Amino acid sequence: MSNVPAASALPRRDQIRREAARLFAARGFLGVGVDEIGKAVGISGPGLYRHFAGKDAMLADLLIGISERLLEEGRRRAGGGDGPAAALDALIGGHVDFALDDRDLITLHDRELLNLKEEDRRTVRRLQRGYVELWVDVVRQVYPQLTGPAAEPVARATVHAVFGLINSTPHSLGPNLAQDERSGLQRDGMAALLHALAHGAFAAAADSVSAPA
Repeated sequence: MSNVPAASALPRRDQIRREAARLFAARGFLGVGVDEIGKAVGISGPGLYRHFAGKDAMLADLLIGISERLLEEGRRRAGGGDGPAAALDALIGGHVDFALDDRDLITLHDRELLNLKEEDRRTVRRLQRGYVELWVDVVRQVYPQLTGPAAEPVARATVHAVFGLINSTPHSLGPNLAQDERSGLQRDGMAALLHALAHGAFAAAADSVSAPA
C-alpha cells in the first residue's frame, strides 16, 4: 500500500504545493495559471491567495523548501556518527530516494530557478552551496587522495557530476516507477544502480588524482 497520503487527507496548503509542483513540472512555470492550480485542488483561483501571495510565491516556497529539505536531511545523514564512509553512503541514499520519490520537485529544482525573484534565487543558491560543501567535505574524508588543495576542484566537480547523474532520473523514466518503466528497471533496481554508479564516480575521481601522469 502506498504511504503517500490522498490529496483530501493533506492540509490545503500542502495540496496546493503538490499540485503546483506537478503542473509546473509538466508544463513549466510560465505555462500554468493560478486558476488551473486552484481547479486541481478544488478551490477557486482567487481562493489560493489565502494560502500564497501568488504563483511566484508558490514557486519560491517549493524551490526554497526543496533546498532546505536537502540540506537539513544531508546534515542529519552526514552526522550519523558511524564514520565518513557510512555518511557518504547515507548521503547518496538520501539523494537517490529524493530523485526517485519526488520527481516533480527534482524537475523544478533543475529547470525553474531562473523564474524566481532575485532575492529568492539567492536564498536557493546559498542553500545549494551549503549542500554541495557538505558532500565535498564527506567525500574528501572518505578518499584521502582528494584532500590536497590541488584535488579539491576534482572532488567538487565529481559531487556536481553525481548530482547530475542522480537528478537526470526523472527525465529518463516513465510515469510509474513501480511497474512498467521504459528503463526496464523497477524502483529498487534503479535505486541500487544509481547508488553503485555514484560510489563508482567518487572512487574513479580518487583514482584519477592518485594515478601517475
